[in-house]
Amino acid sequence: MSLANETCEACRADAPQANEQQIALWHGDIPEWKLVEEDSVVKLQRQFSFTDFAAAMAFTEQVAELAESLGHHPALLTEWGKVTVTWWTHKIGGLHRNDFICAARTDLLTQP
Repeated sequence: MSLANETCEACRADAPQANEQQIALWHGDIPEWKLVEEDSVVKLQRQFSFTDFAAAMAFTEQVAELAESLGHHPALLTEWGKVTVTWWTHKIGGLHRNDFICAARTDLLTQP
């Protein structure tokens, strides 16, 4: 099953972070996403390109609607012609399966 078709589950503060094997497996489904580390927290990050600011802003709004519907919220940086989306699970200070699901669903927003 594709990550984009899976369901995000509520994550408890004591939920385990994804381990290296899980990250490698799930990352294979979303290869355009980079693993980045900020303040000792591993996150998923991707930059999307657009023709202008209005298109970037429209995409930002789509990601915001997705995040609200899932109850899971990324960091969003909207600039002229690009949007950087960063997913991680705040409660556990790292990556969870939900982050990979959300990244896969974010990718779907760019498809016609």
